[in-house]
Amino acid sequence: MSTTAAPASQTLLNLQAAYEGESNATVKYTAFAIKAEVEGFLRAAALFRAAARAEQVHAAHHARAIAKLGGTPRASIHVPEVKSTRENLEVAKAGEVYERDVMYPDFIKEAEASGQKDAVRTFSLAMKAETVHAQLYGQALANLEAQRGATTFYVCLFCGEVTDNPADTVHCPICNSPKEKFVAVR
Repeated sequence: MSTTAAPASQTLLNLQAAYEGESNATVKYTAFAIKAEVEGFLRAAALFRAAARAEQVHAAHHARAIAKLGGTPRASIHVPEVKSTRENLEVAKAGEVYERDVMYPDFIKEAEASGQKDAVRTFSLAMKAETVHAQLYGQALANLEAQRGATTFYVCLFCGEVTDNPADTVHCPICNSPKEKFVAVR
């Protein structure tokens, strides 16, 4: 009798990669928030903290999908390289654009072909939120000096949507969750 485990499906491997990526993004954005605060970019610091919270939401969804497929979520956390706030915003935006344009579309395509609806859902929600994150990072880069003022961001705890407009929290534009699913992040 063989005790060799069956090879993991590609969807499970993709979920693990996404889980690890979101887990590392949480650590990276938290470190970037500290640097932004030290440099006096309070709005950028709040944005990084809000995005970090959103990445936790994505990782949690991916973890549930991994467990449904019989896997155990695993992530190797790497120490992030922290530079200036401008450089950190550039790195963050590039990461979100990659996830939005390359990683999640490929993962969704494979999960659809495999009939893995839970994976399609978690990848799709994350991709939509990453689109918003990329836009917010781009706006911050376009006017870095405006990042000095403090602000509050709101994070949808169901999908990871991030906004600084409380009116956008009546119902989440991504998942339609009610305002009770949003948490304020400063």
